[in-house]
Amino acid sequence: MPDTTEAIVLAVFILATSIWIGGYVAIAVVGRAATSTLDTASRVAFFRSLGRLYVWVGVPALAVALATGAVLTREVDADGTYAALVAVLVALVGGLMMAVAQARRMTRLRQRLLDSPADASLQARVAHGGRTAGLLRAALGLLSIAAVVLGSFLAT
Repeated sequence: MPDTTEAIVLAVFILATSIWIGGYVAIAVVGRAATSTLDTASRVAFFRSLGRLYVWVGVPALAVALATGAVLTREVDADGTYAALVAVLVALVGGLMMAVAQARRMTRLRQRLLDSPADASLQARVAHGGRTAGLLRAALGLLSIAAVVLGSFLAT
């Protein structure tokens, strides 16, 4: 690939990766602020809207980062680092799919809890789902960081 083309692909890769990682960090900060300032009903509505909007930014950014990363690593030897990166990326995409499904379930659960706030069983399910969501988000964050680190090793 000509140097100019490779530079353009690298720039797109860096931008897409920045959007994915930066968006991920921004959502964590927004989540903390929303939790401490919004009532439950407002928080449910806010995160439903945020999730529906962010999916159109974050998911394409991740897809572009994966595609351009594949182009940039097409001549890299398939060693242990490369295999580890592929495994991390597969886990990241799988985890993202799980997170989207889990977020949709949590939105429905929280809406049901707003309609029946005294339902102790529902309260417990929401609390458990919230803990699970937090762990899933943390795993996605760690996988994202691991992908950046492994990709950096491949680039050197």
